[in-house]
Amino acid sequence: MSATSNRRRNASSGSGAASSVRGRGRRASAPAIDPVTLEILWSRLVTVTNEQAAALQRTSFTPIVRESGDLSAAVFDARGRMLAQAVTGTPGHINSLATSMVHFLAEFPPESLVPGDILITNDPWKTSGQLNDLSVVTPVFRDGRLVGFFGNCCHAMDIGGRGLSADAHEVFEEGLYIPMMKLYEAGEPNQDLLKILAGNVRAPFEVLGDVHAQVAGNQVGADRLLQYLDDFGLPDLEALGDEICDRSERALRDAIRRLPDGDYRKVIHTDGIDEPIRIECCVKVRGDEILVDYTGSSPQVDRGMNVVLNYTAAYTSYALKCAISPEVPHNDGSFRPVSTWAPEGSILNPTPPVAVAARHIVGHFLPHAIFGALVKVIPERVLAEGAGNIWLTTVRGTGSNRFVTVFFAAGGTGARPTKDGLSTTSFPSGIATAPVEVIETTSPLVVRRKELRRDSGGPGRFRGGLGQAIEVEVRTGEPFVVSSLADRMRFVAEGYAGGKPGAAGSFKTSLGTRPNPKLSQALPAGTRFTLELPGGGGFFDPTTRDPEAVARDVAEGLVSPAAALRDYGVRVSPTGHVLGLERRRRRTSRGAAGPSPRRRT
Repeated sequence: MSATSNRRRNASSGSGAASSVRGRGRRASAPAIDPVTLEILWSRLVTVTNEQAAALQRTSFTPIVRESGDLSAAVFDARGRMLAQAVTGTPGHINSLATSMVHFLAEFPPESLVPGDILITNDPWKTSGQLNDLSVVTPVFRDGRLVGFFGNCCHAMDIGGRGLSADAHEVFEEGLYIPMMKLYEAGEPNQDLLKILAGNVRAPFEVLGDVHAQVAGNQVGADRLLQYLDDFGLPDLEALGDEICDRSERALRDAIRRLPDGDYRKVIHTDGIDEPIRIECCVKVRGDEILVDYTGSSPQVDRGMNVVLNYTAAYTSYALKCAISPEVPHNDGSFRPVSTWAPEGSILNPTPPVAVAARHIVGHFLPHAIFGALVKVIPERVLAEGAGNIWLTTVRGTGSNRFVTVFFAAGGTGARPTKDGLSTTSFPSGIATAPVEVIETTSPLVVRRKELRRDSGGPGRFRGGLGQAIEVEVRTGEPFVVSSLADRMRFVAEGYAGGKPGAAGSFKTSLGTRPNPKLSQALPAGTRFTLELPGGGGFFDPTTRDPEAVARDVAEGLVSPAAALRDYGVRVSPTGHVLGLERRRRRTSRGAAGPSPRRRT
């Protein structure tokens, strides 16, 4: 089966489909909740999930979770419907976690659970698509009756195997697989599982520390939920869940109805390793429902860039919601009008046991494909193409000083139809980058340089966001291995409606080499490496940009005087004063979506 909705999909080849979400909707006897009371209940429920996430982050042992927020946290009712999520986290985690509850409940029916049980898995096809993401779910009981669940998903610093890169040819090479099982049973920890986990990772102290933080975060959420139910005199979350989900579903369907029916297509490319990856997207709008069809995309590959269907649907749903109804709460109800289709065996719906560790270097481009399709009908509500994915860099010591550390970096977002793009900002993942001080105090890395890349933002009436350059040294005096899940080195971020593309990215070393960073690179002691992250595309013809805005960019060091003249037709002094306007020819736009993807030579 290769068709799916965000809450109704197969876990893997040969598995049974999750139960239909329509069969778990409002109970016939549930009374409606008045709007004022609903707003109070809703706001407080979001606060509960925020406390859950805050507890997880504050007790985390790694900058990945504590500083960057590479996590998700959410509350579910007793039927496994996601009702609310914390404001921090990534779409790839939270939307996949919503789906994973179907699989958790299939493996552990509610009647089989008891107080003190805690569940765990990192099954890529049932959760967020890679072994490094650990999902932990805690049932919540009140007077001996199950009333809900708290779940979270966090990126583990290490999970063994080859390390986080696109090196592997099969998922078995990528690390330790934890099937759906009990982390705690009736309050007692599964010591055998914890020993196995500790014995298979390079950083057992940090990895186990974060697992315990995940348990603690869920427990804080459970405690707050029980207090919440007492404060409002609610027996459980069922009636509230009906109201929340039904309202979100109706609101999203209303938003979809405002779009004209039709098929809207876009093809984009990512660098791949040896060959480019093709993402072909068709957004099919029919009445109050949308089907996104990825037929025509590349077949699955023998490297770790494959994107499981859970993750494909997660970023598909997120992109549509951003463009169509960003104000509607994201929960079980808002998933219902959206379906995702990707052919089985394709890059966006691979079959086990293909490698999947680096799935985000393809999956993060899905919103750009969807925005490129929708720019034809709602150009005022989409971003131009951006840097694409976060650059997740892993450095491992291979000498006597063994260590592993991970840090994130972001390029520029695409320009908006009314504003410039954001520089060095993660999209679509939404995670933060750790401060240099944190990187240097928690690892043997030294960041020698971190600065904006001038002229990297795509020119336009609204300019694309800038990328950044980061130069790193390892101070152990020993050899090390580095991998960086980077992209946009060959296919740059295109502009829309006449906007120009952003600059390409690059990875280079002080040895004068430019290796492919997706694959692990063994480097000798003392070698520095530099990440040059790409910029976002511009929006509208750059010759229509306000000359004073161009001058400000020059004064702030974002655009050089030469680029101001070449791209914008504005002669600007180095201090940012307009000296004159050259003949500003208004080029004819080559279509609302701009030119086809351009490959860097």
